[in-house]
Amino acid sequence: MRVALCQMNAGEDVAANLDVADTLLRQAAEGGADLAALPEYYGYLGASARRPEVAEPIPGPASDRLADAARTHEMWVLGGGLLEADDGHVHDTAVLFDRTGELVARYRKIHLYDVDLPGQPPFRESATITPGEELVTHATEFCRVGMSICYDVRFPELFRGLMALGAEVLLIPAQFQFDTGKDHWHTLLRARAIENQCFVVAPGQWGPHGAPGSGRRSYGHSLVVDPWGRVVAEAPEEGTGVWFADLDLTELRRIRRTFPALQHRRLGFSC
Repeated sequence: MRVALCQMNAGEDVAANLDVADTLLRQAAEGGADLAALPEYYGYLGASARRPEVAEPIPGPASDRLADAARTHEMWVLGGGLLEADDGHVHDTAVLFDRTGELVARYRKIHLYDVDLPGQPPFRESATITPGEELVTHATEFCRVGMSICYDVRFPELFRGLMALGAEVLLIPAQFQFDTGKDHWHTLLRARAIENQCFVVAPGQWGPHGAPGSGRRSYGHSLVVDPWGRVVAEAPEEGTGVWFADLDLTELRRIRRTFPALQHRRLGFSC
């Protein structure tokens, strides 16, 4: 299973962001990707006050472009995080399209990023985003994938639940902050891969965002990690582009068979 990490630096201009996403998906297809993954907030990364204005239903214009790309390229496509408008609420929603362009799964981010980092304005996702409540997995012709978004990575119980539901590949699109990313990004992703004996596919944003002088910067370093915790593909800290990794699902199943930690769980289905 060949996956493509699509790393980008989105901004306030939705149309420009979507054009970049289209280009990256085309490059992913040209590189033979079975699944191409875009980062969180790939369609809009700007002032949080504009999120309700930018949000749209799913299906809608932005998600329709993903469907068209999946159909045209006959490739699975993950839209890592669209602002979804639904019944007066805004959700940070990851969408998955199959090779025919059908929307087969959507995941609404459960854990919202409400933190205070030194030298920056407070982050309050909950001021504009309504959290989701459901774990989401979906079967591809290769394996079952489990869906999550960014800050979720700090909550291992979510990923244990996805693994227990059959996931072998964990999708973690992100817009991870530089200040925390430099210390935690690799460690958290490798931990989620090791403890669940899963591949982790984590496309990210890079570079500055928000108001000039705000100090806000995304970490980049989009990653693919294997079930043994080895980084098998990594984008640089800066740069828009596509990075590829070939996931050996046979090796994953060998690891689970020869090192059967998942069979030794004692605390119930979700643990």
